[in-house]
Amino acid sequence: QEQLVESGGGLVQAGDSLNLSCVASGRIFSIYAMGWFRQAPGKEREFVAGISWSGEAAEYADSVKGRFSISRDNAKNTVYLQMNSLRPEDTAEYYCAAGLGIITVATRSAEYDYWGQGTQVTVSS
Repeated sequence: QEQLVESGGGLVQAGDSLNLSCVASGRIFSIYAMGWFRQAPGKEREFVAGISWSGEAAEYADSVKGRFSISRDNAKNTVYLQMNSLRPEDTAEYYCAAGLGIITVATRSAEYDYWGQGTQVTVSS
């Protein structure tokens, strides 16, 4: 059983930056593809960014391309989401997810096996 714990959320102003972290415990972290998703009130959970188990491949939602960057440190069992130039529409609960058996990057929530509890990001205008 993989456990994921997110941190780094908070209340910021438009244009500010935040760096989210997600620490995993359980199996060998390096075998999992990792992803970040978000869910705003009244909306469905949506893909934000994903990274392959090796860290060599990454994908982003169009809405965050050029502003967000996903990375991982397998030695620390941690995946990061660096968020720059934040906008009010980025306000949401952010979740990290781990998927086993994913060759590269997964963008659909159904492909992930484990989820964290989420961290809130609020961007004021």
